[in-house]
Amino acid sequence: MNPLTNVKNIKKLGEQELVSNRSISWHDQYGDSAWIFIGGLPYDLTEGDVITVFSQYGEVVNINLIRDKNTGKQKGYGFLCYENQKSTVLAVDNLNGIKILGRIIRVDHVANYKAPKDSKNVDEETKRLRKEGCAPKNI
Repeated sequence: MNPLTNVKNIKKLGEQELVSNRSISWHDQYGDSAWIFIGGLPYDLTEGDVITVFSQYGEVVNINLIRDKNTGKQKGYGFLCYENQKSTVLAVDNLNGIKILGRIIRVDHVANYKAPKDSKNVDEETKRLRKEGCAPKNI
């Protein structure tokens, strides 16, 4: 599906939720995941740039911008994890469809994030987050 169509579909879900009398949100099905997908990013943004934009809705604890293995250049999409799952709802509702450096980005929930395979250059904290995840723990 076209990325811009996905952006429009996510916006429609939010608009339908506003006018309906349902007590359950479409966001609730992602209650166990604090990860979001970000697509359509300008290629020259760094992890720090993306964190700066997305940190306005919560504490960012992990980011994985997908890069070309040979060149190391960003591919324009990635995944971000918040400390609090409620931040994902705010980010999806408020940042999906905005323009960053002339490009419309897509922001959506991720139900089951699969961390990339470990490489030799990964620090211990990142390994721990990839193993345990960063979603809220049920007590």
